[in-house]
Amino acid sequence: MIVLEWLFLTIVPCDAAEPWQLGFQDAATPMMQGIMDLHHDIFFFLILILVFVSRILVRALWHFHYKKNPIPQRIVHGTTIEILRTIFPSIILMFIAIPSFALLYSMDEVVVDPAITIKAIGHQWYRTYEYSDYNSSDEQSLTFDSYTIPEDDLELGQSRLLEVDNRVVVPDKTHIRIIVTPADVPHSWAVPSSGVKCDAVPGRLNQISISVQREGVYYGQCSEICGTNHAFTPIVVEAVPRKDYGSRVSNQLIPQTGEA
Repeated sequence: MIVLEWLFLTIVPCDAAEPWQLGFQDAATPMMQGIMDLHHDIFFFLILILVFVSRILVRALWHFHYKKNPIPQRIVHGTTIEILRTIFPSIILMFIAIPSFALLYSMDEVVVDPAITIKAIGHQWYRTYEYSDYNSSDEQSLTFDSYTIPEDDLELGQSRLLEVDNRVVVPDKTHIRIIVTPADVPHSWAVPSSGVKCDAVPGRLNQISISVQREGVYYGQCSEICGTNHAFTPIVVEAVPRKDYGSRVSNQLIPQTGEA
């Protein structure tokens, strides 16, 4: 039984921070997968540079030690090596820049016709979510507040300072537009597994697009210092199958009475 539990814990996707975690959380969107792939590609170049520079440094320390060369040789310049040390870094930067720009523009691209639009409003210190597609002037709207669950009220398996009472429910494999804005001071809407981080600036509406590719629960936090309880404004996104999304939304619809 212990072995099965260990296997399950090692296979389950990492959608929240873990103790002594050094790498990324598992990607839930193509955007985050692109960020991870770019990171690994750049790390490959960094390892090559580290090995090359370390070899030159060790070789210089070994061959030009004061005991081996009491009278050092005076080298003013070398045309060949100066050309090489200029061309090779330029080529490396070009290989890094091309995929970097492609990823950057894809992250800034906003879906023209999203299937769902969600408005995330930051408060001190909670969040309000509004499903704009289900709002009606005189019938129903889907708007709710999301507060962090106090440590004393946590259930077994829930993460401290990460769990909320009302999660943001989205369907998987669907283009979603999220509009971010604050009601008071600057906030931020960031979910690492989705590869998104959008600042909420007072008086402005910022928007991002995501498309969650798999079911799961994804955790994030406010990444903009917004006051005393900045650490107590987590974000929880729950991705469900599209066939179950309609029933989840129907259960959360809140009647809205219009003013006469």
